[in-house]
Amino acid sequence: MRKISDTIARLSALRAQRPTHGPGPRGQDRLQALTDFGSNPGALKGRFHLPLDLPTNAPLVVVLHGCTQDPATYDHHSGWSELADEAGFALLFPEQQRANNPNLCFNWFEPADTQRGTGEALSIRQMIEAMVLAKGIDRKRIFVTGLSAGGAMAAAMLATYPEVFAGGAIIAGIPYGSATTIPQAFERMRGRGGPSGKELQRILRHASDHRVPWPRISIWQGTADQTVAPSNADAVAAQWLGVHGFDKKTPTHSETAGRLAKRVWRNVGGEAMIEINMIAGMGHGTPIRDGLGSPGPFMLDVGISSTREIARFWDIDATQTNGSMRSNLNMEAERPSSRSSSPTAEQALAKFPIPSARNISAPRPESDPHGIQAVIEDALRAAGLMR
Repeated sequence: MRKISDTIARLSALRAQRPTHGPGPRGQDRLQALTDFGSNPGALKGRFHLPLDLPTNAPLVVVLHGCTQDPATYDHHSGWSELADEAGFALLFPEQQRANNPNLCFNWFEPADTQRGTGEALSIRQMIEAMVLAKGIDRKRIFVTGLSAGGAMAAAMLATYPEVFAGGAIIAGIPYGSATTIPQAFERMRGRGGPSGKELQRILRHASDHRVPWPRISIWQGTADQTVAPSNADAVAAQWLGVHGFDKKTPTHSETAGRLAKRVWRNVGGEAMIEINMIAGMGHGTPIRDGLGSPGPFMLDVGISSTREIARFWDIDATQTNGSMRSNLNMEAERPSSRSSSPTAEQALAKFPIPSARNISAPRPESDPHGIQAVIEDALRAAGLMR
């Protein structure tokens, strides 16, 4: 894997250029296309955003849009790229296609798309690996969030690839494995039927061979949501209580501030591992606050920025990253290595963006067996993410 990473770094240095996107006016599409990220069995597209001063070993946030949405629209209204520029982390936006789902919903209820090593779930995992290889992302700080169908798909990613993620945030979502057909999906959205809490925990444990540690989970829900019943927030939490060692549904901490009612489960060290954020009177959508993002369909200004609060829950918000964490990263980058004075593959990769479509999409000559697309595919095969 180190040889493969080194080769990618050299090819990136030769072929890639600095990204041309800038802050731009609000509403501008600030995302770039991610291409050639693997076999892509789920037939998804990928977009990404990188701050111009992305630090070495930066975090990565994977953002999954809701039905009828697209990455650029969700980014504009949620403010994720604004916060990424402020705090210094990378963003990945998987994108659904109408050929897969006419309403642009991720197929969170289809077993073929939500099991480890298959369909849309594997496509998203391949995108993550491509970002890690090309940008030197910190593998210990990868996170995923999503709204509605995107929230349910985020739950699927956390369940099927728990070793990949340090944390997740599910907004108006559904527990993993609670539906396997379209009729069941609508019933679960209405809060009807579905597996018990113990059965949901069993489904989670059998979604992978992973044991510890498990991702931290932030759950967001409106009490007036007529699309996804508020009871689903409790069901999502119930699914994760067992793996985090919480035997009871009673939270260790509760508080109310204005419209927001928060319940938190903390481990013995006092770290919040699961939280539920219920917003009184909010309908179906992502809670935002003017100043970071902007209101729009299913993007609801309720005076609370879930984007910023989720980043704080994950400890990648601007204060943390620009302060002590970024200082520590700089110290590590400047500290001489006991092994070698040469930069690591990750440090070298961090200087260059993922090659654009014009650099890696064109068919390569037969005399170029080490073209960057082939190298990335070899890396994915070595990681077991592509056959």
